[in-house]
Amino acid sequence: MRARGAAEVLALPVRLHGIQLGKPVAAFVDRDADRVLGFEVACGDGAHRFLPLAVASLAADEITVHSALTLIDESDLDFYRRNTRRLADVGFADPWIDEDGGLHEALSAA
Repeated sequence: MRARGAAEVLALPVRLHGIQLGKPVAAFVDRDADRVLGFEVACGDGAHRFLPLAVASLAADEITVHSALTLIDESDLDFYRRNTRRLADVGFADPWIDEDGGLHEALSAA
């Protein structure tokens, strides 16, 4: 994956073998480093689950998972909410995510 805007990534559907499982509604960032750890995903059954970035592939038109079991149950989502920062709270005006999950502020063209 090339580096891409966080807003672009958050707009992608989460799919398993082409079947849409849900959409990311938030990105969780490590407390001590500007690195995306995963996403809160609103799933088709109405539940919210955690998707670790390490087990997902960011394709051009989707976030791909190879097993629905990689989505961590809603009851465990609170752990990630308590122990990470939300992307919106990092303070970057136009954040970008690189291929390793590193979070960067977009560079000005000026």
